[in-house]
Amino acid sequence: MRVRSPRSAGLLAAMLLSTAALGAGAGCGRQQAGDGPGDGGSRARAERARQVAAAWDGSRAAAAWRAGYHPMGEVVRTPRGGLHASADEEAYRGGSFVLRGELPEAERTKGRVVRDGGRSLTRPLISAHQAFEALKRSSTEPHLTVTGAKRGELSVATVRGRATVPAWLFTLKGYDAPLVRAAAVPSALPRSPVAHTSGSRGSLEYLVRISPDGRSVTVAALHGVCDDGARVEVRESSGSVVLTASVKEREDRDPGALCTKQAVRQQVKVTLRRRLGDRILLDADSGRPVPFRSRLGPTPSWS
Repeated sequence: MRVRSPRSAGLLAAMLLSTAALGAGAGCGRQQAGDGPGDGGSRARAERARQVAAAWDGSRAAAAWRAGYHPMGEVVRTPRGGLHASADEEAYRGGSFVLRGELPEAERTKGRVVRDGGRSLTRPLISAHQAFEALKRSSTEPHLTVTGAKRGELSVATVRGRATVPAWLFTLKGYDAPLVRAAAVPSALPRSPVAHTSGSRGSLEYLVRISPDGRSVTVAALHGVCDDGARVEVRESSGSVVLTASVKEREDRDPGALCTKQAVRQQVKVTLRRRLGDRILLDADSGRPVPFRSRLGPTPSWS
């Protein structure tokens, strides 16, 4: 299945989805029970969000989540002053890098993640070679040329506010300032205290951004080409913010019409009653924290 994003909702993209994912998340073709107007779909979604919040609030999983290092913002910083040309921007977005130099070998395998306020935790570190491979998805033209690297630090947004983490500072050909990539390995996700559910026609993919004041979040959600867009409902508690994705039906849609196997990715901004703070942002469907996705793609899992 192809995934398309309208210009008003984000970058145009294509990705393959399975037919099962279409039935569970995109909602093309036929209406599923519990998701239409007047059939209790709204009440069912609200009850699921309540269950997820009740399971997480005050749980061991919530305590483990807050104690760990979980990036909720970019782990890569481009050279200060920005990239020089549109070709360099294109290379960065496409992950096109080549290495023309030596990268240092790892001198230490662990480092300190220091949160604002001074509290810290120890995390494993990736090597310069691993960090480079995390940046690189191709080496086609145009590309950015890495000539070396050294250790440094990077400020990263996390679930407990900003943190200073060990990083690799990559020297780029033609640039005085380095490209920086965090070296600290994120903590493992805790086991969710609530089971995954299925049957929702909406699908929440990932967190796009949290506003600087913490009063709104933007997420990517999927809907079918026969739908009128994605909807994201929010349930706030003292310890969590639960997001529920669903779809908006087209009023003029023929219920017997068939749809092509496509899904549309849409960015949806949700306003909160109060700032997110250290509350856990949860996906009602999966029962797990909403993952953050960097502009360069998902953060690799390092063993």
